[in-house]
Amino acid sequence: MKSRMLLAACLIAMFCNPAKSPAADPEPRKWRIDEVEREALIAAPDSASTKAAPLVFVFHGHGGTMRNAARSFRIHDEWPDAIVVYMQGLKTPGQITDPQGLRSGWQMGPGDQGDRDLKFFDQVLESMKKEFKVDDKRIYSTGHSNGGSFTYILWNERPNIFAAFAPSGAAALKLRGTLKPKPMLHMAGENDPLVKYAWQKMMIESVKQMNKCGEGKPWEKSCTEFPSTIDSPVATFITAGGHEFPKEAPALIVKFFKQHPIR
Repeated sequence: MKSRMLLAACLIAMFCNPAKSPAADPEPRKWRIDEVEREALIAAPDSASTKAAPLVFVFHGHGGTMRNAARSFRIHDEWPDAIVVYMQGLKTPGQITDPQGLRSGWQMGPGDQGDRDLKFFDQVLESMKKEFKVDDKRIYSTGHSNGGSFTYILWNERPNIFAAFAPSGAAALKLRGTLKPKPMLHMAGENDPLVKYAWQKMMIESVKQMNKCGEGKPWEKSCTEFPSTIDSPVATFITAGGHEFPKEAPALIVKFFKQHPIR
């Protein structure tokens, strides 16, 4: 009797709380752009060849790698139905650290480094659309630190491609006033010693104003959402931490992206 009751309970749990489908392991791919080899890790569900799938681009911080990004962002685990691209940067001089450019990163603004990373993005996007059935209304970008700044650059330079953005620990103050209204989730630490919270707050306030956002209201966990009269809300996840990427961020990013396709 007890064994039958236990079996019944297990079956109920399976149907009422189905587990996520296992995510595909990211696989390395290479491209050659202006005689330079570029790399990314791609995770895609089998269904993406026949069924329209979301596409998420992820950018590591300065000194990071595509593999570190795959481990920390885990977007392919949180959203196994999505195609996820973890891009690899090249050696780049940093604005705050590494002025010699000994570590990997992303161009600092439109036109910097010959727009090599914008060209990289364009070619990878073209490849994804040839290989998979990409849902054009659900293409997103997220990144931390220098990768978050590059997400802002993509927003500025390729705005019509994307549905929403999720920069973390980043600012792009030179782009204030030039962006196009889009939904945004921004993550920041109040004690960030590198990308000062004051800079990030200025960026957030600029986007809120551009997106015609009103008063904030509680969203997921400790997030605040600022509704928009033009359907471009801003959500913020502000911690008491520093420059680290928040462990809660991957689930929040996926939840926000799922709520905001191009309408």
